[in-house]
Amino acid sequence: MSLSVRDAELEELMDDPACDPRRLKATLRRFGTINRLFSGWGTTYRDRLRPALAALGRPARVLDLGSGGGDLVVRLAALARQDGLNVSWIGADPDHRSLEIAGERAAPGIEFRVTDAASLRREGETFDAVVSNHVLHHLSSAELAAFAEDSLALSTGPVIHSDIRRSSAAYGLYAIAITPFAPGTFLRTDGLRSIRRSYLPDELGGALGGRWRVETGSPFRVLALAHADA
Repeated sequence: MSLSVRDAELEELMDDPACDPRRLKATLRRFGTINRLFSGWGTTYRDRLRPALAALGRPARVLDLGSGGGDLVVRLAALARQDGLNVSWIGADPDHRSLEIAGERAAPGIEFRVTDAASLRREGETFDAVVSNHVLHHLSSAELAAFAEDSLALSTGPVIHSDIRRSSAAYGLYAIAITPFAPGTFLRTDGLRSIRRSYLPDELGGALGGRWRVETGSPFRVLALAHADA
C-alpha cells in the first residue's frame, strides 16, 4: 500500500451514523489518552496558544471546532488554569452523538454545542482563538477551504488546526502503538484510515492559500496556522 497519494475516498467507521454505539462511546472516551500521547497539544498550547491568551490581559473565549468527546477542551482548560488564565472554552461538533460523551467532561468554564463553524459564523459569534484537532483530514479540498475561511472569520486572534501528517513511518508506528488501546473501539481501523486520508504539508498549504502558514509540529503532525490580523 502506497502512502504517496492521499486516499480521500476512505471513510472512517465512527463517521457512519449506524456504527456500533458502544464502540463509538468507547472510542470517544479513549481519545483523551490517545491525544495526550500522540497529538502534541502540550507543546502547541505552550508555544502557540498560551502566549496569545496571556497577552490579552483579560478573560478570553476559545473555540474548539470538531471537539468530539471534548478531551482537548478539557486538557487545554486545565493547562490554562495552571497558568492562571481566565478562559471560557466552547467545544463545537455537528455530530450529536459526541455530545453525550463531551457532556461527561463538562465543567465550569467549559461548554459543548452541537454546531459547526459555518453556523457559528452565521450567528455572528467571535472568539479570541480557534483551534481544532484531527478535523482537516476529514475534509475535501473544497470543504477545507470553506472550513478555513469560517474558522478565520470566527477568530479575532490565532487559528490553530492540528492534524496528522501522512507518512509510512506514522502508519507503521501507529499500527503497533495503538494495539493495547484498541480493543472494543474503532481506534485501530479509523486511526490508520485517518493517516491515509491526511495531508502532507505542501498539499495542505496549497489547499489553504496565502493567509495560512503550514508547519510540521513533529515528524507525525502538521499545523495550519493563521491570525485574524494577518
